[in-house]
Amino acid sequence: PRHKCGNQKSCPENYYAFRIISGAANVVGPSICFNDMVIMSSVKNNVGRGLNIALVNGTSGQLLKADTFDMYSG
Repeated sequence: PRHKCGNQKSCPENYYAFRIISGAANVVGPSICFNDMVIMSSVKNNVGRGLNIALVNGTSGQLLKADTFDMYSG
């Protein structure tokens, strides 16, 4: 069976599924999936080098903000 965000098993009721994948240099881009919705990915063109962060309301599951912080350039 298919589980949210491609995880190996389902989450308990009243929990959110998420999956965070780190990038590999310029070969594989990072991605963040939350509750079966891809929030950030190379395909969406909203990731960058450094830290890719998504802020989500833990009660409602609503995405509040997604951004990237380039730690290399300062």
